[in-house]
Amino acid sequence: MKSKIKFKKAVSPFYSELREEVNILLTDDVIRKAGRLLILKFVSYSLAFLVLYANIFFNPYMENKGWAVILNYILLGLTGILLAFNCSHDCVHNTFSKYKKINWIIYYITFNLQGVNARLWKKRHIVSHHVFPNVDGCDADIDDNIFIRLSASQVKRKMHSYQHLYATVLYCFYTLHWILIKDFIYVRKKELANLRNQSHSWMSVAEVVILKLAYFTYMLILPVIFTDIPVLTILTAFLVMHLTISLFFVLTLIISHLSLETDFPKADENGYLPYDYYEHQLAVSLDYHPTSRLANWIFGGFNSHAAHHLFPGLPHTVYTIITPAIKKAAVRNNFPYHEKSIVNAVLSHYQYLRKLSK
Repeated sequence: MKSKIKFKKAVSPFYSELREEVNILLTDDVIRKAGRLLILKFVSYSLAFLVLYANIFFNPYMENKGWAVILNYILLGLTGILLAFNCSHDCVHNTFSKYKKINWIIYYITFNLQGVNARLWKKRHIVSHHVFPNVDGCDADIDDNIFIRLSASQVKRKMHSYQHLYATVLYCFYTLHWILIKDFIYVRKKELANLRNQSHSWMSVAEVVILKLAYFTYMLILPVIFTDIPVLTILTAFLVMHLTISLFFVLTLIISHLSLETDFPKADENGYLPYDYYEHQLAVSLDYHPTSRLANWIFGGFNSHAAHHLFPGLPHTVYTIITPAIKKAAVRNNFPYHEKSIVNAVLSHYQYLRKLSK
């Protein structure tokens, strides 16, 4: 019988010391400002999303300018992704509002607006990824797939010899694959990484289908019906939008865990991973521009991944403040901490894919 996966017992003062430092840094005034910034980001990205969507219907310039329609769709898609980065993600961790109902409503609406199912992703993210990040068989985000080998523990297929060459093409279709295929695979799977005996009622399956129909209705059918924009132009714009946001989404998220620097810990014969919980989070995470306010505004804290995994109960708007303390605590306790520029992080990801291709 396979041993249950578990972390080593923490013996280092790393987290207890760090928590005390973070508590000192996050004064009531800092927390209030962080909360106001979250609201500002929510309002800004929401308004931008609504304006860009309305622009499809009420801007007469769109009717005979195909490039303008395509550009508008690209900006609409990117704004939707940024809304999810900066608002949906905080809501799923209940760090946007002190009221769980408000978090749930905002998360459910803003995430489903992107065409992917909010309920399914929340379960994978909270119950699987955040428990055992980068652990094969326990992290749904690196669950084995036939096209790309994401861990040395996964089976190497012949096609993987070229994965660093064709990965970008696959990444371009990531969001469409998620919307049209991935969610339905998750609905059918009884076992996914560390999630066992999964079952979905007919109502939950119907919810998945209805929400996806709603997505294609507001993104495609309504513009076709209520504007004079050619159908082919709308379809082209929709496809180009997904190619663009897929690359943006994948290459700003995947680099935070899948690179040459990050570790993929394996359990021993007794089920123990080589690190305690807190060192594990540092070992498997890569930050890029973690103290930059601009990067925080854009990426919603995904660029400060060490802070997020160590303090998932804090809003991402404080990550720029607490990351320097994390770096210092890691050095003091001889714990790993990984940081690169976003360009070098992307390069490291492709070098990692090449390493696994051999």
